[in-house]
Amino acid sequence: MSLNTALAISLGVLGAIATWLFLGPLGGALAIWAAFIAWGCFFHSGGKEGGLQSTILGTAAGAVIAGITLWFALNSGLGDRLGVPVWAAICVGIGVAAMVLLANISVFSNIPAQVYGFAATVALTLLTNSADKLTEASLANPEIAIILSMIIGAVFGYVSEKVAGLLAGENRAHAKA
Repeated sequence: MSLNTALAISLGVLGAIATWLFLGPLGGALAIWAAFIAWGCFFHSGGKEGGLQSTILGTAAGAVIAGITLWFALNSGLGDRLGVPVWAAICVGIGVAAMVLLANISVFSNIPAQVYGFAATVALTLLTNSADKLTEASLANPEIAIILSMIIGAVFGYVSEKVAGLLAGENRAHAKA
């Protein structure tokens, strides 16, 4: 079987399982869409063990930087003085600069993965109006929910690559999914 057909089967079946898991047993506590972002990130980061590590560390770093950025933007009081749009823009600029500087450390060099983690954390925070939960040690904290969702998504990417390789008769599948 071709690798593309094997990937279609692997990704389709595992995508259905992931969706059932996130919407069923996990009760909607995590974000399936963030898992799929990380799943794609795994493949565009080269797949295999290196893509798995790069995706997990990069998306988690981006999520943490987003959490810090959001906290400062909302709790420093400078938004009241400077105006929310100006202060939020300054905070995001500093957060983005921090991500790029963090990329100087080789295990955090995947800047796109950091951006995905940052963007997903901000999105979940804004969509759920949960900025007040950013310091909680619970799944209500969007930072924690995104990190866990993206770890699961990256692992699903890794498993889907392995399954596709087995279906295609290869030892290690690597493709542009």
